Amino acid sequence: MAVVPPVASRSSTAGRTKALILATTAFAVNFWAWALLSPLGPVYKELLGLSATAVSLLVAVPVIVGSLGRMVLGALTDRYGGRLVFGVVSLLGVIPVLFLAFAQSYPALLAGGLVLGMTGATFAIGVPFVNAWYPPERRGLALGVFGMGNIGTAISGFATPWLAAEFGRVTPFVTVAVALVLVGIAFLVLGRDAPSAATGASEPFLDRFAAAVRLRVTKELAAMYALTFGGFVAFGVYLPLYLKAVYGLTVADAAARAAGFVVLATLARPLGGWLSDRLGGERVLCWVLAAVFGCAIVVSFAPGMPLATAGFLALAAALGLGNGAVFAILGRAVPASAVGSATGVVGAAGGLGGFLPPIVMGLIYQATGSYAIGLMLLAAMAFGAFVYCWAVLRPAARPRK
Repeated sequence: MAVVPPVASRSSTAGRTKALILATTAFAVNFWAWALLSPLGPVYKELLGLSATAVSLLVAVPVIVGSLGRMVLGALTDRYGGRLVFGVVSLLGVIPVLFLAFAQSYPALLAGGLVLGMTGATFAIGVPFVNAWYPPERRGLALGVFGMGNIGTAISGFATPWLAAEFGRVTPFVTVAVALVLVGIAFLVLGRDAPSAATGASEPFLDRFAAAVRLRVTKELAAMYALTFGGFVAFGVYLPLYLKAVYGLTVADAAARAAGFVVLATLARPLGGWLSDRLGGERVLCWVLAAVFGCAIVVSFAPGMPLATAGFLALAAALGLGNGAVFAILGRAVPASAVGSATGVVGAAGGLGGFLPPIVMGLIYQATGSYAIGLMLLAAMAFGAFVYCWAVLRPAARPRK
């Protein structure tokens, strides 16, 4: 009789680990696909003679679609389960990737980027999929590890321009298309939903969406994620252009430094979840927002490269910790049957938070020749969020053992 529990426990642990590895890998590949256009922004700017605003729109289009698509994919995951939805969406992502490989005009690039946005929406599939496999006291760390799939953006920053320069512009797109096929098939063949997963919800999409929006915690976390993940996405897609314009870096150097920003933010995400499991996500968010406020002020003055590097890296770490904290709170506070829909709402807010800043930054720079105003706006928003988190979220949090 004493042998059965350990065997069952090992089986459960193995199932959780496999699910987490599959979800994180698939998310990373989809995020690489989602971020294909950003590292090539300067290339398209020169090739097609685009303005700064036109390039900003080009790199932002996948972000907006990926944001809004999270609401749909989150609800579909509640209905059909993460295994099926993740596998199918990964395979469908091959279509826009291959289309963009051979796109030759600005309208074609915009159209391809529009459809490409679906790959960025896969975040809303992975959160409920992983969340269902883990007990509440371990969800923060597990979701933080899954969130490391953001590394796909860094992979894109390093690999996409290099592959394009060495082997031709089509090569990174074909590489990503093959990777999407592999992870899509792997999810369908090897993946399975957690035994306790709350799938098969019969309520219409709009009803589930409305119920998720009505939850106070959903609205609060949506606002926080719009700032933390929105900041991560905005800097991930716009930092190459910023560094090239302000510090005169080459395209490759600027893309590599931006990728470093993404890597650090990604590595900090599971730490944010782990700290939230132990100290409370609300408390971690307070620290994060205070740090974002200070770092945004420092970099807004365009200091020398050493100080700017330190400021941006500290900002990256803070945003990553905040991303982990948000979903550590969500995983415990939202009913299991609504995690997918709530994740879609919160994830959409985060993506939208990353859509507007690149456009605003482009417009401000075009009008003033400086990015200072845009970065000061980030500091102001971070300070307001800090005050709300300290005065409202932190006192309302339930005591933790």
